[in-house]
Amino acid sequence: MRKTSTLLVAVITLIGLTVCNNVSAQEKKVKIKTSFDPMAAKSAIEATNAKFSEAFRKGDSVAVASFYTGDGWMLPPNSEPVKGSTDIAGAWGSFIRMGVKDLKLMTDEILGNQDQLTEIGRYEIIDNQDKVVDNGKYIVVWKSVNGTWKLYRDMWSSNMPVTRAQ
Repeated sequence: MRKTSTLLVAVITLIGLTVCNNVSAQEKKVKIKTSFDPMAAKSAIEATNAKFSEAFRKGDSVAVASFYTGDGWMLPPNSEPVKGSTDIAGAWGSFIRMGVKDLKLMTDEILGNQDQLTEIGRYEIIDNQDKVVDNGKYIVVWKSVNGTWKLYRDMWSSNMPVTRAQ
């Protein structure tokens, strides 16, 4: 009887240790999955913005639109929302055809988590004569899609004074 009790205690202890070790390993996996580095996220957004601007300089509106989610929205000033990849490509194509040569994006702040970020920044728009024709601020909501940050909502406004109608 004593041997059976001792064996039973030993088995229960082993089971308890095994369960605790498995829980501890599970907790470590969860911590790894949920760890979020805001500085790494900012670097990733800045790198994506550089690629976005490069596609814009090349005049490739389809490539520019590929940085948006499939259900992305562009919210330009003085305009209705532009929704979806095809219409977003068309809108960026219009900017390019108007003589806009370059788009400089400067990230000021990133807020959020591993699934969604909000970027606050400033922009400059440069024309074919290398003249800054607009500057302003923007807010972009980014979504992580299969491990890649994509623009989900993109809104900006100019710092330039409104011109009076003639």
